[in-house]
Amino acid sequence: MNIGQAAAASGIPAKMIRYYEETGLIPTASRTRAGYRAYDAKEVQTLRFIHRARQLGFSMHDIRRLLALWQDRNRASADVKALALAHLTVLDLKLAHLQTMRRALEHLIVHYEGDDRPDCPILDDLAAEARN
Repeated sequence: MNIGQAAAASGIPAKMIRYYEETGLIPTASRTRAGYRAYDAKEVQTLRFIHRARQLGFSMHDIRRLLALWQDRNRASADVKALALAHLTVLDLKLAHLQTMRRALEHLIVHYEGDDRPDCPILDDLAAEARN
């Protein structure tokens, strides 16, 4: 299949597929006589794997490692679990940070009325933080 078909089948835009090839995440696709990229079912399966890993928030570095583990039939599943647990820790830290940001913003919203006056304590708070 061509790159457009591979993109549709994998859920990854053609531009990203090209990027993944350029960065070596996936091997360079074979070419037709006309010079178009050609993908087989195995390559599309790899693209789907990458797509799902991206949906779960794995970094490109971790996806590289996951691909290597996936392709290594002699791997230990403990290695995969360790990588997933490390990623879960990163997600938990990001979630905690987002929750802190949400509480701060919610506090600003709840404690300031928002009326027709031009002065705005929310903007004042943002400006005060920008000066620090």
